[in-house]
Amino acid sequence: MKRKIILNLAISLDGYIASDDGGYDWIVGAGDSILNTKDKFDFDKFLEGVDIVVMGKNCYDQNMHNDYKNKKVYIATSKNIHDKDNIHFINGDIVKVIQEEKEKKGKDIFLFGGGVLIDSFIKADVIDEYIIGIIPIILVPEDLYF
Repeated sequence: MKRKIILNLAISLDGYIASDDGGYDWIVGAGDSILNTKDKFDFDKFLEGVDIVVMGKNCYDQNMHNDYKNKKVYIATSKNIHDKDNIHFINGDIVKVIQEEKEKKGKDIFLFGGGVLIDSFIKADVIDEYIIGIIPIILVPEDLYF
């Protein structure tokens, strides 16, 4: 079976994929079970089916890669940074690099984010599957509504 590039992300009701500070803690809730996404989607099972994770440099800077030590992780960046361990920094056409990986044998490829990275894959029309979770929360500060 041919591997797929899968975009798996959560968005707020107002269309955001990250909070003002770039964080993702809102996805799992605020210490209660109201937004318990673990019951809605088996993320661990999803991760069993991927062996490559692709993210932007901002996600890397927030240590989002730390959850994927047993996977090959590609980081899109505008800087020349040396690879380390399972982390591969791509200063160039990340879409082309990932399309080349897709042609190799392996599991699926998880397109993690952020927004600029995702946009380049959408524009190139190379995403095979979209998994979008809509989290019932508003992230835009109230003062922007009025």
